[in-house]
Amino acid sequence: MAKAKTTKAKRTTIRSTDYEYTVIFEPAEEGGYVVTVPALPGLHTEGDTFEGARAMAEEAIRGYLECLREDGADIPVEHGYPITHRVAVSLAKA
Repeated sequence: MAKAKTTKAKRTTIRSTDYEYTVIFEPAEEGGYVVTVPALPGLHTEGDTFEGARAMAEEAIRGYLECLREDGADIPVEHGYPITHRVAVSLAKA
């Protein structure tokens, strides 16, 4: 009688860290959105639609963080969220 060969499956654990950043979407004059991330200096991207700009922001942030990690630099952590509020003012006619 033949014995069945048993093998143990190898498990690989992949560890990940989630980062969350404030992203600013500003309407562009020519249409679409220009995107900046204040916590990540120099990061700018854009998209023709809000959804496209959001996808580009995620890709740009991931690439930015991967470059920092490859360079051995610290990854910025945003503490709290900035508060944004529109303020309207009136000026008397001159």
